[in-house]
Amino acid sequence: MSERDIVYKITPRMDWEAAVAAGEYSGAPIDLADGFIHFSTATQADETAKKHFHGQHDLLLVAVSTSGYGDAMRWEVSRGGALFPHLYGAFDMGSVVWTLPIVTDAAGVPHLTFAEADT
Repeated sequence: MSERDIVYKITPRMDWEAAVAAGEYSGAPIDLADGFIHFSTATQADETAKKHFHGQHDLLLVAVSTSGYGDAMRWEVSRGGALFPHLYGAFDMGSVVWTLPIVTDAAGVPHLTFAEADT
């Protein structure tokens, strides 16, 4: 399996619960404004969490299979010149591999754990 087979979305639990109820995730406000859903690879996710989610609590790490998204999943240059996965469209719950809560320490720093789970 390649790093491009599974990508990761960090999202507040409340937003995720609304997406589960709707049957698809259309994105956070920044995703909607940019026209695509921002994802990270396993290598990129920790820095993404610390940079964009510092001070936030009750977050989830959502692992999503890229299988079946074809040209809608694009790898584009972003932070530091690295290629980041961007999905041009919503993703359905069938592509979710697992979700895990993200632990945030007393200073508000999120700490990611990558392990298959089901929450």
